[in-house]
Amino acid sequence: MERIWWKEAIVYQVYWRSFFDTNGDGYGDLEGVRQKLTYIKELGADVVWLNPFYVSPDKDNGYDIADYYRVMEKAGTMRDFERLLEEAHTLGLKVILDLVVNHTSDQHPWFLEARTSIDSPKRDYYIWHDPVDCKEPNNWRSYFAPSCWEHDARTNQYYYHSFAVEQPDLNWENEELRHEIYKMMRFWLDKGIDGFRMDVINLLAKRQDLSDVENPYDLSYLANNPGIHEYLQEMHEEVLRHYDCMTVGEIPFVTPTEGALYVDDARHELNTLFHFQIADEMPSWDMFRFKEIQRDWYEGLKGKGWNSQFLNNHDHTRQVTRYGNDAEHRVASAKLLVTLTHTLPGIPYIYQGEEIGMTGVTFDSIDDYQDIAMKNRYVEEVGKGQDPKVVLESLRLLSRDNSRTPMQWNSFREAGFTEAVPWMTVNPNYVDVNVEADLLREDSVFRYYQKLIQLRKSNEALVYGEFNDLIPKNKSLHAYERFLGRDRFLVILNHSDEDHLIPVSTESYSLVLQNLVNETDHLQPHEARIYQKTIG
Repeated sequence: MERIWWKEAIVYQVYWRSFFDTNGDGYGDLEGVRQKLTYIKELGADVVWLNPFYVSPDKDNGYDIADYYRVMEKAGTMRDFERLLEEAHTLGLKVILDLVVNHTSDQHPWFLEARTSIDSPKRDYYIWHDPVDCKEPNNWRSYFAPSCWEHDARTNQYYYHSFAVEQPDLNWENEELRHEIYKMMRFWLDKGIDGFRMDVINLLAKRQDLSDVENPYDLSYLANNPGIHEYLQEMHEEVLRHYDCMTVGEIPFVTPTEGALYVDDARHELNTLFHFQIADEMPSWDMFRFKEIQRDWYEGLKGKGWNSQFLNNHDHTRQVTRYGNDAEHRVASAKLLVTLTHTLPGIPYIYQGEEIGMTGVTFDSIDDYQDIAMKNRYVEEVGKGQDPKVVLESLRLLSRDNSRTPMQWNSFREAGFTEAVPWMTVNPNYVDVNVEADLLREDSVFRYYQKLIQLRKSNEALVYGEFNDLIPKNKSLHAYERFLGRDRFLVILNHSDEDHLIPVSTESYSLVLQNLVNETDHLQPHEARIYQKTIG
C-alpha cells in the first residue's frame, strides 16, 4: 500500500457558520476560522474541511449554491478566504472544500435560464419530465420532501430534486454541464486548495427506469446508478490527476463491495469515502453491528482503497450524545469514542466541538429548530394527524441541529461565539462545557485528543497496520489489534456503564494511553486503554 500524506492525515471539520463570529452578525465567518487556525493546529489536525461558503439563498445552510465562484456575504469575502488559505498553509495545515455538484439552488443562473422555456439552452442542465396522469412521474421521495418531483407551472413539467424543492438536481448526462463543473473545480484547485469533500457524489447518475418503487422510503434507488463510475473516472482524468489533492466522497447506500469500486486505487476515481452504515443502521449504540461493519469494511477495502472513521458530523447527532453517555460519563465517553475513530483503519475525522465533548441539544418547540429536513418531516407527519408532541420527540435525537449549535469557546455570553444574537441557540451547557475550561485541565477531553493524535502520528502501525478483532461476540467490550512489522498495538474499550474484567491478556504489552486513572484488571465504565509492544 502506497504511503501518502492524506492517508496519514487527521481532518478537522469546520461548520463555519457555527464556529466563530468576528463581525457581530450572529453567524460564524471565514475570518473566524482564520483566527482559530492555531487552535486547530494545537489540537494536532492536519487538514481543515470547510462546509460550503459559496453564494446561496441558504435554504439548506449553503448546500443550495447559486454561484460556485463567489463567497456568500455571511461568510465574508474572497479575500477573507484567500487569507485563511494562506495562513493555513503557513501553519502546515491543508484545506479542503465541499464540492456540491449533485444539485444547485433554484436561484442559480443555470436554473433560472433553464425554467424559462422547454427550448432553453440550459434546459438540459437539469432533469425534467412531463406529468403522468396529471401528477408526479412516479412515487419516488426526496431526502427532504414527500416527492422528488416539483411541478413548474411555466412549462407544465416536473423537475427532479433529491433534496429540497429549492435544490434541483443537475443532469450529469449533459457533457457541457460536466465540463462547467470541471472548470469550477480547477478554479478552486488553482487557488491552492488541497482537495474536496464531495457531497452525495454517488447520486450524480440517475435511475433511467422511472417506474414506481415498492418502498419509496428506502432512498437507495437515488444512488449508485449506472454511469456513476464513468463520471468519476472522467472527473479524475479531466481534473483530479493534475493536482496533489485529497478527495473524499460522501457515499450513502453502499456495501464494502460497492464502496471499493469508488476508492480502488486502480480505478482512478476517489481517494477515500464516507459510508453511512453506522449512521444509518445504528440510531443508538449497537456493539455487535458496529464490530460487524468495521470488519466488513476492513476486509472489503484491504489492499484496494481507504476508509474514513467518523461518528458525527454536521448531519449527525454529536457522538457522545448518540453513541456514548453524555451525562455522568460524558468526559470518559468522549475519550473512548475518539479512541475508536483514531485507532481503527481509516482516516479520522474530528467534527468541531467533539474535542471538548460537546453534546446534542433538546429544544422544546419545532420553531426553535433550523433543520429543513426535520421541519419538513414534522409538517408531513403532523399533517397525517400525528400528535405534534410525539412527532417532535421522535425527531429530536437525529435532528441535524444537534451538531450545529454554536461552538462553545468560553463560559461568557453566547459561549464566546458571538456578541450578537446567534443564528442558532447555544447549548445551555456551555457554562461547563467550553474550550477555555477544557484547556485548563490536564485530564480534559482536548488534552486526551492531543495525546492520542500524537500517538497515531508517531506510529505507522496505527495508520497502515493490519486489523484483528479479538472479541467479536462481546456486547459491551471491544478489543482489537493493529500491527505492522515488529510493532503491535492492543486497544481495549469498555463501551458500557458497568465495570468489566479485561477480556484479553495484556502480558508483554506496555500501557501507553488510557482515559481513566485505573491500575486494576477491571475496566471502569467507558474506559479506554491502548497497549503497545515491539516483537523481537
